[in-house]
Amino acid sequence: MEGDTTLELRQLQYFVQVARLQHVTKAAEELHVAQSAVSRQIHRLEEELGIRLFMQRGRNVQLTPVGQLFLRRAEALLSDLDRAVMEIHEFLDPEVGEIRLGFPHSLGIHLVPQVVAAFRKLHPNVKFKFRQGMYPSLIRDVVDAEVDLAFISPYPEKSDQVTGEVVLTEELFAILPDTHRLALEDSIKLIDLKDETFVLFSSGYSLRPIVWDACKEAGFTPRIGFEGEESGTIRGLVAAGMGVSLLPEMAMYETSSMMPAVVKISEPHVTRTIGLIRRSGEKLPLVVQMFHAFLLDFFKNHYKTL
Repeated sequence: MEGDTTLELRQLQYFVQVARLQHVTKAAEELHVAQSAVSRQIHRLEEELGIRLFMQRGRNVQLTPVGQLFLRRAEALLSDLDRAVMEIHEFLDPEVGEIRLGFPHSLGIHLVPQVVAAFRKLHPNVKFKFRQGMYPSLIRDVVDAEVDLAFISPYPEKSDQVTGEVVLTEELFAILPDTHRLALEDSIKLIDLKDETFVLFSSGYSLRPIVWDACKEAGFTPRIGFEGEESGTIRGLVAAGMGVSLLPEMAMYETSSMMPAVVKISEPHVTRTIGLIRRSGEKLPLVVQMFHAFLLDFFKNHYKTL
C-alpha cells in the first residue's frame, strides 16, 4: 500500500454500512443511493488500500480478516468525526447538547433519575441517552466511546483505559423475612447468618462478590439457595421467606407489598463504592464537562441517602 493513500469520507461511510448489513443492495437502500454508487466506492477504497475488504457469499458479502480490522478503525474514525461535529455545536451552545450516560440497574431506580432531574432543572434543553449494563459491559461502553460517562459499582481502582472518581460509599444492610428471629434487632453480626440460605445476585453482578467476600471475612461461606438479577427480585424472595441477603441502602427506596425486614450489620462493616468513570486521556465535550462538574458538586454537597 502506498504511503500517500487518500481516503474519502463517503468511502468509509459506504464501507461501514455494507459491512454492517453484509449486503450491497440493502446498504444502498439505507444510504438512499444507487447500488452502483456503493459498489464503485467500495471498489475504489479497495484499490486505494491495495487489499480485498469483502468476499462474496451468495447474495451477501462477508468481511475478509483484514476487512474486519479496517472496520474497527473506520467505525472509530466516523465516531470521532461525529463527536467533533457535536462538540462544535455544543461549543456554540452547550445548553442543547447530548449526554450519553451508562449505569447499572441498581442505580437506575433512584440515583440516576434524581441526579438527571436535578440537572435538567438547571439545563432543561440538554438531552440524555441512557445505557444500562453490568460491570464489564459498562467498562467496555466507556472504552468504546458508546457512552461519555458511566456510574459503576464498585469503582475500578486500577485501569489504564478509564479514569474517574468515587462519588459515593454506600452501606449494605441485612434483609430478612419479617418473621425471622433477628428481624427486630437493631443490629446483628454477619456471622449470625452463617446457617441461613442466601438469596444472591447472579454471577456477573457486582454485588454478588461484595456479599460473598463479606461472608468470607465474617468466617463462613454463604449457602446459596436462590439467585436473582434485580434488587426487587432479591427483596421479594427474602420477604417470601426463601432466605436472607445483603442489599445496599439505595435498594430500599423502592417499596412493594412484599418487603423484608432491614437490619444494620455491625460486623464487618460492609460497603460498596459507586464511581463515575470516563475514558482516560480524552477531553469531554463541553456539555458533558458541565454535567460532570454538576455531579461532583451534587454528591459532595447535596446528595442524601436514607
